Amino acid sequence: MSFVSNSHEEPVAIGLQRWLVLGALVVALLTVSLDLTALNVALPTLATALRASTGDLQWIVAGYTLASAILLVPAGLLGDRYGRKKMLVGGLAVFLAGSVAAVYVETPGGLITARTLMGVGAAVIMPLALSVLLVVFPAAERPKALAAWTTASFVGLPLGPIVAGYLLDHFWWGSIFFINIPVAVVALVACVALIPESRSATARQTDFVGLGLSIGGLIALMYGVIEQPEHGWGDLRVWGPMVAGAAAVGAFVGWTRRTRAPLIDLELFRDRRFVGGVVPSTVMTFALFGVLFAVPQYFQGVLDAGPLGTGVRLLPLIAGLMLTARLSPRLVERLGNRFVIVAGVLVLVVGALAGAATSADDGYAYVAGWLVVIGLGMGLMLPASMTVAISALSAERGGVGSAVLLTVRLVGGAFGSAVLGSLLSASYRGHVAVGGLPEPAADAVRQGLGGGLAVAQRLGDPALLGSVRAAFVHGMDVVLVAGAGLLSITAIITLALLPARAAEREATRTAEGGGESTHEHLSA
Repeated sequence: MSFVSNSHEEPVAIGLQRWLVLGALVVALLTVSLDLTALNVALPTLATALRASTGDLQWIVAGYTLASAILLVPAGLLGDRYGRKKMLVGGLAVFLAGSVAAVYVETPGGLITARTLMGVGAAVIMPLALSVLLVVFPAAERPKALAAWTTASFVGLPLGPIVAGYLLDHFWWGSIFFINIPVAVVALVACVALIPESRSATARQTDFVGLGLSIGGLIALMYGVIEQPEHGWGDLRVWGPMVAGAAAVGAFVGWTRRTRAPLIDLELFRDRRFVGGVVPSTVMTFALFGVLFAVPQYFQGVLDAGPLGTGVRLLPLIAGLMLTARLSPRLVERLGNRFVIVAGVLVLVVGALAGAATSADDGYAYVAGWLVVIGLGMGLMLPASMTVAISALSAERGGVGSAVLLTVRLVGGAFGSAVLGSLLSASYRGHVAVGGLPEPAADAVRQGLGGGLAVAQRLGDPALLGSVRAAFVHGMDVVLVAGAGLLSITAIITLALLPARAAEREATRTAEGGGESTHEHLSA
């Protein structure tokens, strides 16, 4: 079945078929969401099994996230133009191929390549699955369908770490990617069998020049950031790529302003409400990826938790997020978006500063306490910030604006793992004691927590073991302080950009009178 659609389209499926389609889309989303959170638990295991340095781990995380972020908008445009089902099935196939490759690779470089391929698939799956949902369901049934969609994304958050932890406790490290294979196959078969084809009659062309400039610029910038702890700021291998990356990003902005069909609409960033929602949600994602990069390694390398124990120990953060995510829309109704966003950011600051006081001798109870606080802050501010950003969009700009919002957040997450991971690495290197060790052993210790623990255990040196763990905790504390500082600045920016409650209500009445599709509360 094929269907050409426009902004006033009728649903392309009827009755039971719609809900079968939704089931296929939910499985497709679970394929991505389970993998996204599962990897963080596996980072310490990968460091040991693949002898991966901190920089390698950063690329394993960032390659996936950056590929997803950069290709999100063009994937949606290509689906509108050439067929949403066709692109969704292709995205699942690419994700499946990346998962199969990840199971069998034996080097950090091979895993980075496989994860990047999986990120390409995820970039297609996420926007196209949502597009299909919006096409298949009529307006009256979309809230129920979107609720099921949101539930699937929430289920992936706690299940990912637990499933990964169980697999790593009982099988080899590649099992966390092997589990993607049957889920992706089921999603692929279901999508081929159940989803009707649809495309837009008004889809615009993809800006391949802008796409190339954005990809090259962001990769070059990230390369410089990740390599900085290894080579230092004065090295050509660091500042050279960063200068080239900055130039490419500048050229992208210039090109986007001139071309008739830009990849993204820069005019969106002239709206204070849109920016006031994008900035806090992006900074929160930036900080979260840094926390999720460091904390699982802390659990396994310092507290001696196993992979399953690590997954379970992350649940307080997710529980806090889910609790306040349910309360956030009600608080917005009473207090306004600005108050709720700033309050959530400040709760995050409190949690990050409490985490920055962690020492190598602290037990899990203290860490669980500040993880809950961080989760509470995330759940409080994320739905409100997403809502205020979406409220700035007219019906005509809703699709591209939502894609830009998600893209900026994912780019923030990719740079969060890269920048804060590099800060962790530099702080660790400056704090760990390698005096008296032969150079090969000292170099292995400097590579990161995994290498340091391996050398200390091989030598049976309790003093070196204590130094490695203390240095890593020091680096994690520095990351949390940096995150708290950035979030504090974000609170000030949010106060400056967003209107007070009375002005917000007036703006809402004006927008509704003008026929725009505005305030709609979104789930995190």
